[in-house]
Formats: sequence, C-alpha cells, structure tokens
Amino acid sequence: MNKQMPEEYYKLLLDLQTVDFVLVELNLYLDTHPTDRKSIEQYNYYAHKKELLKKQFNEKFGPLQGFGNSYSRDSFEWGEAPWPWQV
Repeated sequence: MNKQMPEEYYKLLLDLQTVDFVLVELNLYLDTHPTDRKSIEQYNYYAHKKELLKKQFNEKFGPLQGFGNSYSRDSFEWGEAPWPWQV
C-alpha cells in the first residue's frame, strides 16, 4: 500500500542523504589524514547531526532502518509503504 507522504518526509530523507554524503567523504579523507583535527571536528559534528535527523525521522514517520537500527512504535511499522529506500 503506497500512501502520499508529506513534504517534510522527503525533506528529512534528503537531509539525511546529504549528511551521509558528507560523512562518507570525511571518512575517506580521514583514512589518509587521521590527525587532521578540523576534519575530525567536522566529522563529529555531522555524525551528531545524523543522529538528530534519524531520531526526528523515526519519531515522525516510523523506522528508517530495520534489524534493531530504529525503534518501532505501537505496532511493527514495516508493513506501511513507501519505505525510505523506495523514495
């Protein structure tokens, strides 16, 4: 069952994708520059930002990831679509 999701659903997913991109790039950079303090601070900032965005998404729209990476509310919510990877 596919239902129309509010604009905020898509905005939060885009914000998460953006933060994930930044984290991957910083991770790759830090693999070769492990003592770059400024980049470590940026990495930690975006890692924290990702936690907050995931929490916000989970609270408003249900689990973002399965297998214990997200909590489910009153009922197990994976039966409702669209799922984040379908958007």
